[in-house]
Amino acid sequence: MAENLVEVRGLKKWFPVQKSFIETFLARRVDYVRAVDGIDFEIKRGEVFGLAGESGSGKTTTGRLILRLVEPTEGQITFDGMDILSLDSKAMHALRRRMQIIFQDPYASLNPRMKIGEGIGHGLEIHGIAKGKLKRQMVLEMMERVGLTPAAVLYDKYPHQLSGGQRQRAVIARALILHPDLVVADEPIAMADVSVKALLLELMLELKREFNLTYLYITHDLATAKYICNRIAIMYLGKIVELGSLYEVYSHPLHPYTEALLSAVPVPDPRAQRRKVLPKGEIPNPINPPSGCRFHPRCPYAKEVCGIEEPRLVEVGTDHLVACHLRV
Repeated sequence: MAENLVEVRGLKKWFPVQKSFIETFLARRVDYVRAVDGIDFEIKRGEVFGLAGESGSGKTTTGRLILRLVEPTEGQITFDGMDILSLDSKAMHALRRRMQIIFQDPYASLNPRMKIGEGIGHGLEIHGIAKGKLKRQMVLEMMERVGLTPAAVLYDKYPHQLSGGQRQRAVIARALILHPDLVVADEPIAMADVSVKALLLELMLELKREFNLTYLYITHDLATAKYICNRIAIMYLGKIVELGSLYEVYSHPLHPYTEALLSAVPVPDPRAQRRKVLPKGEIPNPINPPSGCRFHPRCPYAKEVCGIEEPRLVEVGTDHLVACHLRV
């Protein structure tokens, strides 16, 4: 059995910008949003791999590309040794049982016309695993496992009748009912109350151990990533700028963008002295990203070479890679 469950190589996703006919005719070219622009990483079997960055960094698009919810512009995605981009629709349908997603917004990702129990168990019918009484029993057991109780009562409720925390547990139950190998958790606690976030993270870790799951944990919150991840990649404007073990990235951040993100994480100690790294200006336009290092217009340490030559992601230590001219 291979150590890596997922391998990504040269992955790109460029979205064409919608323009009017006149604008397209006058420009005589198509502009693209470079959401993901040539990234490489692996997700090891049984780990929690974090993908962190600000909004617009491309992390959610990366998760959707791995699941083939959107098709890539270029690149290769391997899942358990299979090139998933070469699979036809029938083979991909069968594979989807092994790869599921926890969406960020439980209010939008649950069908308002479908009862909670039916929504959680819908995948069992789609994949021909169970229906009728057996499906109901499997759903009730999963609802109990994720803390959606009393399960027999909530089974026949509609999404609007549940609290936000209960809806998120329903989304988690729906993702795990098929016992997948990979779960893409896209900001799974972003919309939960502060009091519920820690409980949901602990639940995800318990379920990971129980069902032997592998997580791709997508987040903008490095505090929660520190709690749950084994390794983490930092994305900025479609590029991975730093990647490594959680300890290395958090204890010895090398990229200025990583330093800035970590310095923004609150520390519950008013006496703690920390060096603030504040990026300059706003995130550049992804349609026309800066030349060289994409972070250089905002970087407090930028040199001339940073605006000319794009840095490569290179290994600088044990399980620690960075794309920065100043650190290599």
